[in-house]
Amino acid sequence: MREQQQRAIPQGNELQAQPIQSENQLKSDGKAHGSHICHPHEDTEGHNNHEHKHKHEHHRHAHSSTKRQITLIAVTAVLLAAAVLIERYCALQTWQLLLVYLVPYLLIGTGTLKEAAEGIASGNIFNEHFLMSLATIGALCIGFLPGAETEFPEAVFVMLFFAVGELFESYAEGRSRDSISHLMEIRPDTAEVERGGQTRTVTPEEVSIGEVIVVRPGGKIPLDGTVIEGSSSLNTVALTGESLPRDVEKGDDVASGCINLSGVLRIRTTKTFGESTVSKIIRLVENADSRKSRSESFITRFARIYTPIVVSAALLLAFVPPLLSGNGFSGFSASFATWLHRALIFLVVSCPCALVISVPLTFFGGLGGASRRGILIKGSSFMDSLANVGTVVFDKTGTLTRGEFAVEAVHPENLTEHELLHLAAHVEHFSTHPIGEALRAAFPNEATDGCSVTDVEEIAGQGIRANVEGRTVCVGNARMMEAVGAAWHDCHRTGTIIHVAVEGQYAGHIVINDRVKEDSAEAIAALRRLGVGDTVMLTGDREETARDVASRLGIGSYRAGLLPADKVRCLEELLAAKPRGTSLAFVGDGINDAPVLKRADVGIAMGGLGSDAAIEAADVVLMDDRPTKIATAVSTSRRTLRIARQNVWLAIGIKAAILLLAAIGLGTLWLAVFADVGVTVLAVLNAMRALRVPTH
Repeated sequence: MREQQQRAIPQGNELQAQPIQSENQLKSDGKAHGSHICHPHEDTEGHNNHEHKHKHEHHRHAHSSTKRQITLIAVTAVLLAAAVLIERYCALQTWQLLLVYLVPYLLIGTGTLKEAAEGIASGNIFNEHFLMSLATIGALCIGFLPGAETEFPEAVFVMLFFAVGELFESYAEGRSRDSISHLMEIRPDTAEVERGGQTRTVTPEEVSIGEVIVVRPGGKIPLDGTVIEGSSSLNTVALTGESLPRDVEKGDDVASGCINLSGVLRIRTTKTFGESTVSKIIRLVENADSRKSRSESFITRFARIYTPIVVSAALLLAFVPPLLSGNGFSGFSASFATWLHRALIFLVVSCPCALVISVPLTFFGGLGGASRRGILIKGSSFMDSLANVGTVVFDKTGTLTRGEFAVEAVHPENLTEHELLHLAAHVEHFSTHPIGEALRAAFPNEATDGCSVTDVEEIAGQGIRANVEGRTVCVGNARMMEAVGAAWHDCHRTGTIIHVAVEGQYAGHIVINDRVKEDSAEAIAALRRLGVGDTVMLTGDREETARDVASRLGIGSYRAGLLPADKVRCLEELLAAKPRGTSLAFVGDGINDAPVLKRADVGIAMGGLGSDAAIEAADVVLMDDRPTKIATAVSTSRRTLRIARQNVWLAIGIKAAILLLAAIGLGTLWLAVFADVGVTVLAVLNAMRALRVPTH
């Protein structure tokens, strides 16, 4: 069992930076919990600079430490083989043979013995180093008992195999840590800011809101802001997990952490570094291990109680049966060696390393694998909820749809589609309404074709009337058509219907709708394949619009015309009606759905890139706008929990079998070593599978 350290757990969803720990503390925590992610970046500027200056040095140190450990294991194995040959071919007394085996034992075991001594000195006695030390020292001493065989090779091999297990564990932990700490690479070290007519290189923390920064090709955007000059493509893979670049130009908002691929950008900052997207994401990742899953919490509590019981039981096993054997001291001494040997086997087998290490490591790997796909889960406790999802409730606008109006269909009467769009776009030239923007976007040449537009008049509740090239054109709803006497007719398409009349004659209509995201239907289908049978859509939109979107996407049920308070009420009803043992997930855009995101068993925010509300309110943040990531998050959580359960049953099953063999005298210390370190290695290797995120 690794050293268990207490850490403060932030309340709610607060994303507060935790104090920086020493390298030894990180190592201890990583092995105890399997999940200390990375160093916070919001202590002091001096620490930040120091940390980044020595980042590569730390990587080199870790690599050289691994090489030293491998070398040490190899040398110890050679010395152990030599000691076995000396024992076989040289007639040595027991104490002389002990000296021969002490050379490889101390070479490989000094670190473990030191850790055990430090644990005893600090009051943390019952850790795995203490168990290994106690078992191996007992094995070295057992050969001096009357009638007992020496266990010197076994003692050295326990330490050797233990070192091999730690090497595998360290490698797996490093892989898991790297899978999440790659997000730390999005943190920029410097920013080029324009001051006094010159460009100065400063730390991002020194840049204020409203200042202009310059980002050159290949550079990271250091702070959130708005492009005021230039155009480029941005690599957002570290934030969203998507490899497709995002094009930006003047007027577009950009998030910190993206990499500029092509043109030079001048950006006016809109947030300080501490409030930027990259800082919020880093704090989220740092705190992801604060909320443990039920499995991890159980293992932590279990280990604290279990280890003292194991040591006490081993002592009883060593002394009680010989004392009860009769014949006084002679009977005790005759059977003590046998029972001490069984107690040592019991001690080694009972060490809960495989559970204490592999279960947290599994969840850590799952969190890291998800983060590489742009899915940020705020703690392994939410993996429990995701894995048991039986009902998924969706907001519509911004979640399943883009929240952007676009022309969906054009139905002219006596004009061509091009002519109808041409007239409507010109009439809506000065409109700031989303409908006007959609019409202009559908006819992009409207501003440059030279048509004359005069006498523009907006009629409240009806639409806009204007003179286009000498003709009176009315663009609006049915009330406007009736007002001008145009014989309009109904449309069977769902959406916003814009009618057009020219000189009082009906010219046709245009259907405008909120665009459904390309992969929304696939997201619903993927959830259904995972067995999530209940999908619901909540929206404030009209009944006919909600019905159309639900039918097109295959959503099971919907509720329309809802105010924010109505959504909470509906969610309460769905929570009460959900099947027992399942959880309910709500998926929203994180801006106006905060109350519902909080109330759900697990809140999932879409499009967290640049959205403060999404990062703050939700339990899971999808960094892009792809609804299919919801199914990925669910399948990743289920797979992670499945691997954790496999490790639990693997460890318990093998240990129970070997303990049974030991109880009837068939167990050996070699089997005990496999039951402890061997099972730990197998469990750690199995835990590494959680790093791979399944695709759909």
